[in-house]
Amino acid sequence: MSLFPMFSLPAAQSAGLPLYTDVAMDYDLGRPLWESGNPILVTGLEAVRSWAWRAIATARYRWPIFDWSYGCELEALVGQPYQAETKRSEAIRYIQEALTVSPYISAAAVSDLRFEGSRLHACVELTTVYGRGKIDV
Repeated sequence: MSLFPMFSLPAAQSAGLPLYTDVAMDYDLGRPLWESGNPILVTGLEAVRSWAWRAIATARYRWPIFDWSYGCELEALVGQPYQAETKRSEAIRYIQEALTVSPYISAAAVSDLRFEGSRLHACVELTTVYGRGKIDV
């Protein structure tokens, strides 16, 4: 029984989590998708992919609006005198730590990680409660 019977709760998933809903992203342009002045919403695996992409793109601890568990610490690598392999392994660790805070993501495997000047490119394979998905960052 609900206090507000006119509102229904989202369908529960196998992990006991509500169906995840988020804003659809244009990954190439790095911005949310809009239609008629409203953000386009997606659910399930695509919603988790959208959240993951933004979590990696957001600097952890920089923005007071976000909880300290949200975001990625990749900026900590800028200007560090690490050797290439150390920088690479730290980048992988930062990405995995940023993503596995989500209860919807159980694992994140980073592959094809490379630095091109000051830019980082990586392919991330996500294992979620909705199955497997991939994002390119």
